[in-house]
Amino acid sequence: MKIEKRQVEGKPLTVTVEYPEWNRSVESLVRKIERLDLSFVGKSEDGLVRIGILDVYYVENVERKLFIYTKDNTYRLESSMASLEKEAGVAGLVRVSRTCIMNIEHLKEIRQIRNSHLEAVMDNDERLIVSRKYLGDIKRAFKGEGV
Repeated sequence: MKIEKRQVEGKPLTVTVEYPEWNRSVESLVRKIERLDLSFVGKSEDGLVRIGILDVYYVENVERKLFIYTKDNTYRLESSMASLEKEAGVAGLVRVSRTCIMNIEHLKEIRQIRNSHLEAVMDNDERLIVSRKYLGDIKRAFKGEGV
């Protein structure tokens, strides 16, 4: 693989991917690049904040309200779990339980805890309970196969 970089004044960020044949690796790379441009608008005490997909650790539904969790902050999201889930695959998000969707880019490991329960350990050491129902999706996403 060859990587070329160059700065071009006055033009938007442009990524060109050249490949000898379309395969899983190329597809995975293109999906990751596309994710970089996704963002959400969250509410904080100070007003509205644009949150890039790379900053999202997980989204949780608490008492019918959605919250986005980043490394250091929590924001209210004006959306529904259903509409968020439509963007989930493209955004690198995967459902881990009925009320939680996490960003696979921040998943460090999945481990078994007492009573055969599972937890996802994020790279900031936050721990999320994983439903066995979604374990297959998580494993595929963690391996880079998509959901």
